[in-house]
Amino acid sequence: MSRTPSAFNVLVLSGDPDIQNQLKHAFKDASVTAAKSTSALPKDMTRRIFDAVIVELKPGSSGATTAIPANIDHTHTLVITGSRSVLKRASKFMQVMARQNAAGENRKEVLSLEDYLEWKMGDFVKGMRDGSGRNLHPMLITAIERPLITRALQETKGNQIQAAELLGLNRNTLRKKIHDLHIPVKRNRLAQTREA
Repeated sequence: MSRTPSAFNVLVLSGDPDIQNQLKHAFKDASVTAAKSTSALPKDMTRRIFDAVIVELKPGSSGATTAIPANIDHTHTLVITGSRSVLKRASKFMQVMARQNAAGENRKEVLSLEDYLEWKMGDFVKGMRDGSGRNLHPMLITAIERPLITRALQETKGNQIQAAELLGLNRNTLRKKIHDLHIPVKRNRLAQTREA
């Protein structure tokens, strides 16, 4: 009678220690075995049954089938292959997804702002690089500053001094940014009362 393994078994075949560590972190509840190649695996590991195999393809290699241990059943094993850059992006994506799933299960843990921005802007930046985009930094800063300042003003009910303090800006700097970014500012109730 075959025994069902208690943990999800993952084999990572990559020469990049960063990819190995990222995938170990992404699959923290799984049993992860990492090696540079099939030939670097201990003999007992080559006979082990894996639920997933992740293989880094070398530039100019003919395919992943030669890099995967012979005992792997391709019909019952998830096989992911890709170049080093593809695997790095995939491992970061898996980490973000794992955090989102954990946040969904446990509302105390939430996705960090840095992870969210990296996840959302990664493809955008790549597309800009591949295209004819220029001056990406000022464009992204403006795209982030406008909603951030607007939200701070909403949170402080339009009080620019409190919003400046919340944002860590000088109040005159905030006023200049409000003007430059064309952020509509509602006049406070006191000024409206005086006009009536």
